Amino acid sequence: MSSKKLWFGSDYQEFAHEKILQRMLEVSRTHHSGYGHDDITASATDKIRKAIANEEADIVFLTGGTQTNQTIIDTMCAPYEGVIAAETGHVSVHEAGAIEFSGHKVLTLPSHEGKIHADELCSYIDTFYADANHDHMVFPGMVYISHPTEYGTLYTTEELKKLHEICEAHKIPLFLDGARLGYALAAARNSEEKIYPSLPEIAANSDVFYIGGTKVGALYGEAVVFTQKNQPAHFETRIKQHGALLAKGFACALQFDELFTDDLYQKISQNAVTFAMEIKQALIQKGYRLYLDSPTNQQFFIVPNDMLDDLSADVVYSYMERYDENHTVIRFCTSWATTKEDVDALLAQLPPILSGNS
Repeated sequence: MSSKKLWFGSDYQEFAHEKILQRMLEVSRTHHSGYGHDDITASATDKIRKAIANEEADIVFLTGGTQTNQTIIDTMCAPYEGVIAAETGHVSVHEAGAIEFSGHKVLTLPSHEGKIHADELCSYIDTFYADANHDHMVFPGMVYISHPTEYGTLYTTEELKKLHEICEAHKIPLFLDGARLGYALAAARNSEEKIYPSLPEIAANSDVFYIGGTKVGALYGEAVVFTQKNQPAHFETRIKQHGALLAKGFACALQFDELFTDDLYQKISQNAVTFAMEIKQALIQKGYRLYLDSPTNQQFFIVPNDMLDDLSADVVYSYMERYDENHTVIRFCTSWATTKEDVDALLAQLPPILSGNS
């Protein structure tokens, strides 16, 4: 067993980027108005509007992913509406019933490596309204996707546009969960085909999305973007009802003000994706099987069960699912703070797999 545990379990297992912490220290004794009505929030809002190429967007800073997902879904859906999501989507699986707790059913579609397909979405909505008894059912009131998905996969620009067109046709909002958005944008920049959406393209093809901070260098917080002048009425009041309104709103905004200064968000996201690609290629060469091909900071491998005890003694990784009676799907997740030394040490812990054992 090595003297240092290697942390590849998730991308929120470090505190925050040192530039954010330094900025917090610099302003620690300054005074600002509360609840986001301050100059730091105004500065962060302006920088994000420029980055998404939408000067009219409404930007709101919330505390974390679950609070953000629940608050957005609850305030944008009518009481009789639910939210459509992939069966593997975060709101379907890992929100502890927070969406249902607020009174909105999660309506699931099949997951295709974490994504939903436009034709299945269209069929679901059409089938609902074709049923003469639909007034006795939960209405589809929103479509939720995450980018990257729970499996590190990405929607192409074309896929995103098609989903948005369907939502527009049925007058329901498309909500994009961007908890790991920085890593999606880094993968998009790496793509030779340029098939994945940029930040302005995401803003142009969604009704609401958020820029993840918690998993991309911030101490906490997410930046919610309403793209169509469609922020719900009395949104600040309703955020407070959900327990997600910070009195020190400037503390959350400050982090995004720093992340969107000198392309810091882009640079630290690229760090994670670069090292994830290094892990992917090295483990493939060692004989490990990919569960699916992710271009982002989450990498999924099918590993023999008899390796897991030794591996877990030295490495923090994520269990995903049982593959068969002899194999398990696990995830290695890099972050903005991953180092070359971390990656080299991880690869040293993973011996080559003989073809008969894979």
